[in-house]
Amino acid sequence: MSEASPRGTYLVISEALRKAVEEGEISDTLPSEADLMRTHGVARNTIRRALKVLEAEGALESAPGIGWRVARGGDRRSLLERMTDVIAEDSLATGDTYPSEAKLCERFGVSRTAVRRALAQMEGTGLLATVHGKGRTVRALPAPSVRP
Repeated sequence: MSEASPRGTYLVISEALRKAVEEGEISDTLPSEADLMRTHGVARNTIRRALKVLEAEGALESAPGIGWRVARGGDRRSLLERMTDVIAEDSLATGDTYPSEAKLCERFGVSRTAVRRALAQMEGTGLLATVHGKGRTVRALPAPSVRP
């Protein structure tokens, strides 16, 4: 990256990777972190932050022994959308316990970091609340979504 980015370099890189995936330039496995570091002229931590953004959106997934790849499956909704849908899918009501981080990681096949980011967003919008000793509970029901 030759110019300083006002948005944060990792966000600029995540947008470039997202565009490459959407345009089909990357259709399976991404280049290695080392290759991405050389291409973008940044440190490994910056590349990892960019990859984590795309993982949280559900666009990429980490594959042990392989690296990063375009997310599999037909569900292209973001992790946040899928985790919000858990409330309806599991018939949860206000005050009910929301699934644990470990169960969400297993259910969606993503890292704990990605799950925690989505949970923080859900808490920020008032859908969930953390109750000491009880975990997270449903604080409000999401508005019904309209999908084509």
